Amino acid sequence: MNTVVRKVLREVRMLFHRHRPEAEQVAAERRLRGRDEFKMLREADCVIVSFGKSGRTWVRVLLSRFYQQKHGLAERHLLVFDNLHRKNPAIPTIFFTHDNYVKDFTGHGDDKADYYGKKVVLLVRNPADVVVSQYFQWKFRMRPRKKTINQYPTGEGEVEIFDFVMRPQSGLKKIVDFMNLWADEAGRIEELYVLRYEDLRRAPEETLGRLLEFIGTPGSAEQLSDAVEFASVENMRKLETKRTFWLSGSRMAPADRSNPNSYKVRRGKVGGYRDYFDDGQVTRIDTIIGERLSPFFGYGTVKDFEPAANA
Repeated sequence: MNTVVRKVLREVRMLFHRHRPEAEQVAAERRLRGRDEFKMLREADCVIVSFGKSGRTWVRVLLSRFYQQKHGLAERHLLVFDNLHRKNPAIPTIFFTHDNYVKDFTGHGDDKADYYGKKVVLLVRNPADVVVSQYFQWKFRMRPRKKTINQYPTGEGEVEIFDFVMRPQSGLKKIVDFMNLWADEAGRIEELYVLRYEDLRRAPEETLGRLLEFIGTPGSAEQLSDAVEFASVENMRKLETKRTFWLSGSRMAPADRSNPNSYKVRRGKVGGYRDYFDDGQVTRIDTIIGERLSPFFGYGTVKDFEPAANA
């Protein structure tokens, strides 16, 4: 069953909950989303897990281009679960998830038991950069319903960026807690590859090559180079403007062509969070990360980018 059909069926099921109190509707929707995601998790050959705005779109485009070139597919086909697998069975079924909802269906909120036995890529990025990108995603791209079911501000008045960062339900603390639980559970995931956004920026071809080896579909130097060039920030912005991936809906399209912050592909800058805060605010952010985030990922400070160990 493809993702479009799953979404339609979920919306139909939600009609039975429309007269219930809002909190019960939210809980029901999260369970239904979790059930859909659990089924996809079970069917996937590989799972790519990340907190939102950690570079997932970039990885998706890199993999899409690689498989397009390797198997002679049109560039308009963006990798979405099993769509490329259905065109060529040699391409694995890859499930991209932000790990938001599965626990609402299975009840496994305190561990990652749902992922035991799966081949998992954990895509991570410095939480300070993630939370800034989350702010612009929330402000310019996030649908109202997604704000409600994920406890983001729902738009009543302006929220300043530093207030958003410090907000426990949707800010830096939420990102750090997400990453810490994965760090605690890493030893229980038999096949785990930790993919750091910063490593991919620093050495894109080498890092993409390791990722593809882990997935089980290694590529040539020429294929890796082509994928990296195609997925450059500049070219991805052009592709987004032209709506090259129109078959994937709004997944990679600007909300407002005149507003650079409304694009799915914004800047991709490592350590760019410092551009939005004064020195005191930067210190507070760095202190939170330094004191609370597991050392498993190697993010002591924005300058501390030694390669993370891969289990």
